[in-house]
Amino acid sequence: MRVDAVFEGGGMKGIALIGAITAMEQHGYQWESVAGTSAGSIVAALLAAGYRHQELREIFETLNFLQFLKRKGLSKVPYLGSCYNLIVQKGLYPSDEIERFVSQLLLKKGIRTFGDLPKEKLRIIASDISAGTMLTLPDDLPDFEINPETFPIAKAVRMSCAIPYFFQPYFLYKNKTPHIIVDGGLLSNFPVWLFDSKERPLWPTFGFRLNDRSVPVRPQTVKSLYGLSKALLMTMMDAHDRFHVKKAEAIRTVFIPTKGYSAIDFHLSAAQRQELFDSGKKAAEDFLNKWDFNKYVTAYRSEKNNSFLV
Repeated sequence: MRVDAVFEGGGMKGIALIGAITAMEQHGYQWESVAGTSAGSIVAALLAAGYRHQELREIFETLNFLQFLKRKGLSKVPYLGSCYNLIVQKGLYPSDEIERFVSQLLLKKGIRTFGDLPKEKLRIIASDISAGTMLTLPDDLPDFEINPETFPIAKAVRMSCAIPYFFQPYFLYKNKTPHIIVDGGLLSNFPVWLFDSKERPLWPTFGFRLNDRSVPVRPQTVKSLYGLSKALLMTMMDAHDRFHVKKAEAIRTVFIPTKGYSAIDFHLSAAQRQELFDSGKKAAEDFLNKWDFNKYVTAYRSEKNNSFLV
């Protein structure tokens, strides 16, 4: 069965999404249109390019996440480098390594730009904090006088993954005015409605949320500028994990427990990665055991009950 999918971000916790994807594909689901925020944008981009669960698991099981934390030049200087990056570069680490990583994987499938994919196959969510608005890429690129067909997908993913304070933001320009583009999770919440229309759907849209409401928030120790930045970041990310989802959206959402890991746990061991993978797989299997597309359509997408789309 065909399915649209929206993947929420969550940094390193995104490994759990691979487990959920594995369960979905083993149950015969095929990806039609996909969208993602932050780490979810990496997963969405790779699925749109043709990667499947076996390939994704191999990539993320062996990936050295520390490769995304490279510093250059003055930023390598202890203490001063962190201050310089935060104040001047607006983030502790460059985000170009994320773009390079995604670009190399996409090129293996012969994909580089949005124009290389079928129309509406992929949407990447980012946040324009200069305008205070959510960006849906490639749809919103013409507002910046950019041709969506020629825009690199990896660059859009880089924008969506630019966790504030942690990764340096990307800049787009509108009428020569710079707009700061950062992690899509900052403003988008959970856009599981992205592929909805007022017509009766032919196939479902599933949302995948990295959710740990049952795990207490870990206290943050603040003893430095880095510690302050990390505490601010974790407060923001934890707030998203606990964001309430409306019933009409929750019924088609796979809620994945992430075992208390944070978005910036870059030192995850093989056993911890396996724990996240297993959690995602089990959550998706539990969801599918209860899912009934016809009941969903009758309850929420019939003519008299689709007012939540207005």
